[in-house]
Amino acid sequence: MRLPDLASLAAAPRPFDPVLARAGEVIRGKDEAIRLALACLLAGGHLLIEDLPGMGKTTLAHTLARLLGLQFSRIQFTSDLLPADITGVSIFERERGEFRFLPGPLFAQLVLADEINRATPKTQSALLEAMEERQVTAEGQTRELPTPFFVIATQNPAHQIGTFPLPESQLDRFLMRIELGYPDPAAERSLLAAGGQRARAERLPALLAADDLAKAQQAVVGVHVSPALIDYVQALLAATRRDPSFQHGLSPRAGLALIAAARAWAWLAGRDLALPDDVQAVLPAVACHRLRALPGGGYARPEDIAALIRSVPIP
Repeated sequence: MRLPDLASLAAAPRPFDPVLARAGEVIRGKDEAIRLALACLLAGGHLLIEDLPGMGKTTLAHTLARLLGLQFSRIQFTSDLLPADITGVSIFERERGEFRFLPGPLFAQLVLADEINRATPKTQSALLEAMEERQVTAEGQTRELPTPFFVIATQNPAHQIGTFPLPESQLDRFLMRIELGYPDPAAERSLLAAGGQRARAERLPALLAADDLAKAQQAVVGVHVSPALIDYVQALLAATRRDPSFQHGLSPRAGLALIAAARAWAWLAGRDLALPDDVQAVLPAVACHRLRALPGGGYARPEDIAALIRSVPIP
């Protein structure tokens, strides 16, 4: 496998470095999670953030929307939320003698589906078409969603009261799932002294425009993936399918997601060539929510993925 020139990489411009830096000032001590979230968006995928309430999940979504200059919409999922509350409804205008469609909050470039697992499965499923096809079918008519279109969903741990677990078919639509976790002591002290960061996120300037993001996504698609790296990804997929510690292995769609995420991770590092290190860096975020560990059937853990990486040699 051809290795990049490290000296040239150090001098290569990285247009998203300012975005990562400003986001790190708001979500302190979580640089890797921020980079994963941005890589997910650059790869054209949707992001699931699962953690306890109060960890900064919503603030991270607000921060990315502001810095990337995206039209933002937030949907608070509750047990009484209906699909039409998300997609929109038609109202009859007496003066014109016809119905007019009122788009729902789903018609935005970045949609925050907050606490998605507090809504019923019927309402959760209203997102499936939007996430997969970038369109909404309501009242017999199909309407295109804005471009770009991303969903960042947050969910509380499944053991909390009033949650409805997401089905595997919907989990698979999320390119990545990440956790923020507790901040380190220094970051937590800074947060406590500042009195929170939500207001600061609302005042962030747009460092990029939607067109810049579209160009970056095109550049990510152009990151080279060698046949040897595809062999490595395929070996990882095969290893999950024969590993008795998992209920089932990763699908071909998961393999495509892994390659797309690795391309985005490499591009954020200033490279036009994806390496095995890039695959390993994004593998836990791409694979954990797609694998069920035995016994118990819960999400695979990062240590399970670490063991998987150790068991599969690099070509």
